Amino acid sequence: MLLTIDVGNTHTVLGLFDGEEIVEHWRISTDARRTADELAVLLQGLMGMHPLLGEDLGDNIEGISICSTVPSVLHELREVTRRYYGDVPAVLVEPGVKTGVPILMDNPKEVGADRIINALAAVELYGGPAVVVDFGTATTFDAVSARGEYVGGVIAPGIEISVDALGVKGAQLRKIELARPRSVIGKNTVEAMQSGILYGFAGQVDGVVQRMARELADDPDDVTVIATGGLAPMVLGESSVIDEHEPWLTLIGLRLVYERNVGRL
Repeated sequence: MLLTIDVGNTHTVLGLFDGEEIVEHWRISTDARRTADELAVLLQGLMGMHPLLGEDLGDNIEGISICSTVPSVLHELREVTRRYYGDVPAVLVEPGVKTGVPILMDNPKEVGADRIINALAAVELYGGPAVVVDFGTATTFDAVSARGEYVGGVIAPGIEISVDALGVKGAQLRKIELARPRSVIGKNTVEAMQSGILYGFAGQVDGVVQRMARELADDPDDVTVIATGGLAPMVLGESSVIDEHEPWLTLIGLRLVYERNVGRL
């Protein structure tokens, strides 16, 4: 079995693959202060609950694939693989790892590993041209050409960042639950904020994607738009441009990267 780990700024998502099928997944908070030993204990606790895995840090783990947007966590996970999975092949996505995705950027090293992994999975699942919208700490839009090249993207503040900013900077506002309001026109402050977040972000997605599609293809209708990320379900029903929702896009990409660098399990 293959263990995949996607470390984001806010959350870390783990997935367990049996072949091409994801059979288990977990979402935990990302804490840059956790040591390698603490991470190992956390992994042991999660995987010890799965019937296909042994209690000794996952006896049936045959491979590990990791990407991280948090360098300190990547460092500790590297130590986890060395100390606790020394005999298990591990791929940590960083410069030099084969992804098969040409990066057409001014400085390819600036592009987050998760964004390249998402581009790889998008092309594998849906082909190009494509736009991947990832609803995480930031809302990112990644453009992939018809030839599977990463050609650039857009970075905007994420939904939770915007909610937090309203609560901090608004003298009479507070942090609210991310939920659908009764109507677009809010009848109280909380509903008005919920409406602004939900429909504001849906409008942002539609506007940005439509502009990207016009630059990406002669016929914008040829561009497949894929949504992923923990907050994607909140916007799916209100956006008019999203074609596909793949919550495990990054984990699938990590499986593909492992296969390109080590081989199929």
